[in-house]
Amino acid sequence: MAPTPHPSSIAGEVRPVAAESIVRLVRDHARARPDAVAVRTGPEQVTYRQLWQRALAVAAALAEAGTGPGDRVALWADRTAGTIAGALGAMALGAAYVPIDPTHPGERTASVLAGAAPAALLHDGAEGGTLPAPAVPVIDVRELPEPPGLPEPALPRADAIAYVVFTSGSTGTPKGVMVEHGSLVNYVSWCGDLVGSAGNGSPLFGSLGFDLAMTTLWVPLAQGRTVTTVAGIWDQETLFGERAEPHGPYGFVKMTPSHARFFDVLAQPPRYDRVTKLLMFGGEALDPALISSLSSRLEGVRLVNHYGPTETTIGCCAYRFDRHHVPSTPTVPIGRPAWNTRAYVVDEQLRPVPAGAPGELVIAGRAVAAGYLGGTGGGKFLDEGELGGPAGGRAYRTGDTVELLAEGSLLYLGRGDDQLKVNGYRVELGELRHHVLSVPGVADAAFDIVRGPVDTMELFVRLGGQGPRPGAGEFTALVRETLSAALPSALVPDEVHLVDEIVVNANGKTDVAATRARAGR
Repeated sequence: MAPTPHPSSIAGEVRPVAAESIVRLVRDHARARPDAVAVRTGPEQVTYRQLWQRALAVAAALAEAGTGPGDRVALWADRTAGTIAGALGAMALGAAYVPIDPTHPGERTASVLAGAAPAALLHDGAEGGTLPAPAVPVIDVRELPEPPGLPEPALPRADAIAYVVFTSGSTGTPKGVMVEHGSLVNYVSWCGDLVGSAGNGSPLFGSLGFDLAMTTLWVPLAQGRTVTTVAGIWDQETLFGERAEPHGPYGFVKMTPSHARFFDVLAQPPRYDRVTKLLMFGGEALDPALISSLSSRLEGVRLVNHYGPTETTIGCCAYRFDRHHVPSTPTVPIGRPAWNTRAYVVDEQLRPVPAGAPGELVIAGRAVAAGYLGGTGGGKFLDEGELGGPAGGRAYRTGDTVELLAEGSLLYLGRGDDQLKVNGYRVELGELRHHVLSVPGVADAAFDIVRGPVDTMELFVRLGGQGPRPGAGEFTALVRETLSAALPSALVPDEVHLVDEIVVNANGKTDVAATRARAGR
């Protein structure tokens, strides 16, 4: 019996992809165009032949150290050609790479390593942080010999795990999201079609410890184009200035709306129309007013609003538009699903909502990750058959509230749970609360995000007990020190306010606005 049509569902195009893995695509480019530039870091250029040879050297070293298919390999994720070769080498061997952000505090890194249980650790000189010392082989990619004729391992199948990326966890422990090669190559194929073939690759300036930056890493390499590594958002010359211009405009630049607001208040805001063919936004809701404020520098630039939780392989929906056709909706729509992917809008019991009504977005199909490492799904992953779709397929409850517009695009309306986005980083309030409540004397806490050129997070704390209240400055320092030891800097509150009460509304939810008002903030 055929499934009943879902009144609030939409499907992406059903399209074949060119290979089983990103590894095969890069290898094929190395064979077809060996002297094309794969990675550019300042004056240094690494060709596809050199990148593939270095990846084979990594695979050989991992195999010699006892790593094999199905294992996990921690990757100290500096933005270098050696790091990229490390990821490719691990995947070529059939292992999954686990990116570790060098800027994260030691406690966070230790938690990720404990959860990942890697068979080895790769690094490219370990610049940018203190290298951990796990009880596994540690391999410096820079030190590996690259003799000619290195054996090529059997490349991974589509159902093998390509990478595991750790996200914020509601219990205080990061969760490892497992993504298959088939899902990754489906994403880069769809996204490559989305951005087109014009221009010269993309700049890589985001943290490889989060999957936001994977678009600007794997999509250009899948296309046989160039990844330009950038030290960070402060390196304006490489991103948008004189060091970018000699190589022609980028094919696309991806950033969060917070990045765009930050760049817009610089002394010389970027002329996007001079440096890129396409500007892609992702990681946060996109305000149409932001596009209007950038409009004079967007002539001829195609625009894309890109959406997708980590559990849906970097991105699963996109909306194309330009500066002359900015929608009048509260936020720019997130568009239609990726290739071989379906979207359902449902109520709390997973029943279809009426067409045009708000509901939770559930993603199904090839975009959906294989699950969490250790099998702790928490009810987020389910069978698509529960939605009235094909039985046996994977689906993921995003927790995002959306509406299916009459023209066939999805409109993002907000979160339906305790998750926030801060400058593009996903924050589980449960994880923040876990660490804040570990500070001596803290009885309750609430959080708020103040949007601006750079988002700021504020923490409201109610103290317990009958002892003397600490000074505000002293207590703020204690809280920030405690959280900085356990969380990425982007997740540490900028301001801490001591309050007498955390207000709870009639629905039993924390009312941050009322808490702020009573505190006179």
